[in-house]
This record gives sequence, structure tokens and C-alpha cells, in this order.
Amino acid sequence: MKRLIPFLVFVLLVGLFGFGIWWNTWHDARYVPSPLIGKPAPAFALPRLDTPDQTVTKASLLGKPYLLNVFASWCVACAEEHPVLMADGRQLGIPLVGYDYKDVPDDAKRWLREHGSPYDLVVADQSGRTAIDFGVYGAPESFLIDAKGVIRYKHIGPLTPEVIAKELQPVIDALKPEAP
Repeated sequence: MKRLIPFLVFVLLVGLFGFGIWWNTWHDARYVPSPLIGKPAPAFALPRLDTPDQTVTKASLLGKPYLLNVFASWCVACAEEHPVLMADGRQLGIPLVGYDYKDVPDDAKRWLREHGSPYDLVVADQSGRTAIDFGVYGAPESFLIDAKGVIRYKHIGPLTPEVIAKELQPVIDALKPEAP
């Protein structure tokens, strides 16, 4: 019986390994459902990147939907996403708010000068404390927040034209009031 225990442990480990391979084959590992979808966005007060003496709050952004895009100058995937935001960001029909995450402000400003800014405004969260309240895993991530401040959509990873067309734009369109 004692000789059987290592064999059973081996079989269990092989089974778990096999399950992991099967799970990753059928499950998109980038998709992590957010418990914040359908709930109010966390309250925040963050400085503007370009004018740090001015603060942007959740309350100051209420009244119209906006897309909060978490990025950083050090983020490789953000550099992938950036041309998409430059090309398609203005066509979303809502403000695009940049959220500079755990970054040196001068690095972020230089990065935006070099690559262009698709954002209507940019807030800075050097410590990353506010990002914790949003459930940010890393950059890039995007949150669609409605006019009442409720999170309606979250995307982890770079936005692509396909994600914008198939996932994000339909949610944005659903938020627009119907024409009389």
C-alpha cells in the first residue's frame, strides 16, 4: 500500500496537468469576469497628467458615458494598442479618458508626445491605489462607464479593431438614448 501512494500522487498530478491543458484550450485566459460590471465605478480623485494641480473625480465625469483606458509608458502591450486608439478612439462617440498607471509622469508625457494622444484627458495614478479599487490586473485594461457612473464593460489586454467592433461598440450604442 505504501508503494501505491507515490503512484497515486503521480496520477493525480498528471490528471491536474491534463485538465489545465484542456481548460486553456477552451477558455480564453485573458477573460476574467469583473465583479464590478453593473455596479458603480469606485469613487476616485486623481490628478490630471498635464496639470497635476487639477483633480479629476468620478463625480466630474458623470453625465455622459466614457471609456477609461489604463495605460503606461513602460507597458509593451499598450504600445500595441496605441495605434488602434489613435485610429478608432475618436470614432467611439464618447470621451476617451487615459488612466496612466504606476508611471513616472514625465515618462508618460514624453510617451504621449512621441506617439500622439488619443485621449480627451489623462489622469495619473502613480501609486496604483485607485487601480486596486477598479480591480486592475495590469495595463492595458479598459472600462466603459455609463453616464450614471456604472461600469458596463471591462476588457483586459489591448483593444483591437475586432474587439471594438464586436464587443465594445455594441455596448456603447446600447447606452445612447433613443432619438425621439
